[in-house]
Amino acid sequence: MWIEKIEVDRKNAERFYVHLVKESGDKQIVSVDQDVLIEYRMRKGMMLTAAQCEEMMKKDHEKQAYKLALRFLAYRMRSTKEVVDYLRNKGIGNEIMEQVIRKLQNERYIDDEQFAHAYVQTQMNTTMKGPYVIYRELIDKGIREDVILKALERYTEEIQLHKAMKWIAKIDKQSKRRSHQEQRAYVTQLLHTKGFPSHIVEAAKQHIVSNDEEEWEALVYHGEKSHRRYAKYDRYTYEQKMKQALYRKGFSLSLIEKFLEQKKEE
Repeated sequence: MWIEKIEVDRKNAERFYVHLVKESGDKQIVSVDQDVLIEYRMRKGMMLTAAQCEEMMKKDHEKQAYKLALRFLAYRMRSTKEVVDYLRNKGIGNEIMEQVIRKLQNERYIDDEQFAHAYVQTQMNTTMKGPYVIYRELIDKGIREDVILKALERYTEEIQLHKAMKWIAKIDKQSKRRSHQEQRAYVTQLLHTKGFPSHIVEAAKQHIVSNDEEEWEALVYHGEKSHRRYAKYDRYTYEQKMKQALYRKGFSLSLIEKFLEQKKEE
């Protein structure tokens, strides 16, 4: 086959239409990247074998996949797995994808160790996540465990405790209606959910100080709610249900008795 003519793609100046004429006289138009055009020194009248044409198209597919990956990487750093998943979703075959990944790694466009360190630093600086959450996120991104653990070394226990304390301050600000006991239980559950290890959670909880005035205000709030629910019962049943409800909220029996005494006097 031979090249009848070459013309630029008006929608994409980096691609060209190559008009081929086969020995049978049949015509075919293929689209190639400008780099492929230059690499193969394609020109009008040039003769091509079927093998050369196949090799050229394979090279073009690789070039397209490479440029797709570069555009994907332009927004932020990505792990190898993220790039692989992206190319697969774009319909890139395994052989070409592996070639592109190797090229990107050789050119240091993707580097899982560098990615892991940058990811940990970003999450530390911009979020309230604990180390276990970051660990799980990096596992999902295909990073090896030894690489993750090395990157997480920068997330020191001092920084973790500081983050945990910020969570406690946020919780205190949001609600003053929990008993001291319930608050500690809530903090424990939340910090574990946010990815903090047990010893950091326990250290942070030591800073939750019981405040008698706030404890009473919280009890009054829940006591009034329970009173409206159980006021219809006889005195004995009423008091039993009130004690059970408020005790489940973490209030002491002595404080509950004080509240019930005040309700009697009203």
